[in-house]
Amino acid sequence: MSLRPVLLRLPRYFGVSGPPRRRWWWSRSLDLTSRRGQSSRSPVHWNQVVSEAEKIVGYPTSFMSLRCLLSDELSNVAMQVRKLVGTQHPLLKTVRGFVHDTRHNLQLRGLVVLLISKAAGPSRMNASCQDYDVVSGIYSCQRSLAEITELIHTALLVHRGIVDLSELQSSDGPLKDMQFGNKIAILSGDFLLANACNGLALLQNNKVVELIASALKDLVQGVYQENSTSGKENHITEHIGISTWKEHTFLTDGALLAKSCQAAMELAKHDTEVQDMAFQYGKHMAISHKINSDLQPFIKEKTSDSMTFNLNSAPVVLHQEFLGRDLWIKQIGEAQEKGRLNYAKLRETIKAGKGVTSAIDLCRYHGNKALAALESFPPSEARSALENIVFAVTRFS
Repeated sequence: MSLRPVLLRLPRYFGVSGPPRRRWWWSRSLDLTSRRGQSSRSPVHWNQVVSEAEKIVGYPTSFMSLRCLLSDELSNVAMQVRKLVGTQHPLLKTVRGFVHDTRHNLQLRGLVVLLISKAAGPSRMNASCQDYDVVSGIYSCQRSLAEITELIHTALLVHRGIVDLSELQSSDGPLKDMQFGNKIAILSGDFLLANACNGLALLQNNKVVELIASALKDLVQGVYQENSTSGKENHITEHIGISTWKEHTFLTDGALLAKSCQAAMELAKHDTEVQDMAFQYGKHMAISHKINSDLQPFIKEKTSDSMTFNLNSAPVVLHQEFLGRDLWIKQIGEAQEKGRLNYAKLRETIKAGKGVTSAIDLCRYHGNKALAALESFPPSEARSALENIVFAVTRFS
């Protein structure tokens, strides 16, 4: 059964109008300081980068983890999710994002795992993988790993949409809607994780199980730290340095991709050096991707005055480091109006400092680290596609 007809109906099914769209617009860029290697046929837009990469790995990965969501076991859950249409529960926004919002997209992690699997190819030193099915130069077990990675990421998105009922306000809607949405979020997220764990066991590789299990531990640790911080009354003035920010970002955004890339190399029996280069690519690409996401409220040409941003995002953390804690707290105080933070005013203050330009430099620094890791892989279409992803993420003009 083809997924495409079903997927095309999903937006209307969950109360969303209009065709699916991608919202990344960055052109292909090279590393920080040069334009070496850029060809006249290089991809211009993010959706073109992804589309060309999907052709290389053999089939579209955009809705890889949705295959599980469309299974019989979750069909009843999907019907229940429809009852959330018209409410403000964040689970509905998450489900809509599966179809519409690919900036933090479902396919990126799985696509990278498939691309790096093809870029590395089979190990020349070990023939034990020869019995595996190979499609477009990728082992079937590596494709399974890519799907497992997507399932884990999707489960995390669903679980993070659970509402803290103790902090509900009247504007959030009826309590019963939030309670019902929480139950569905827990059920569906747990189901996805259970399927991921089952698929992991079927790979029958202890090291891969350990790697993905440690990535899950990192994710939980990162989310716990995040929740601990946001629970404090003064969390908007939390003082963290960029090194702490990087450590936290690796836990929440980098560990799963980095360790999945390493696990893909383990499945093909590559040596530790190749595994480490795959890990480094995943780590630095994920951090660069996160910085790019953090920068969007500060570099978009048209930004709504009501648009908020994370006060522990990369540009803000760097701005605070340059400014000093005392002046930063003073700026936050000056941006307060009637007891509420005026994000538009604070955004302009941050843009006038050095935080935004420093964040762009940091994004490109990690992009270059990712490119350097790819130098260990032989030239190929898959390697070029991985480079294009970095170029798209580090392009800001």
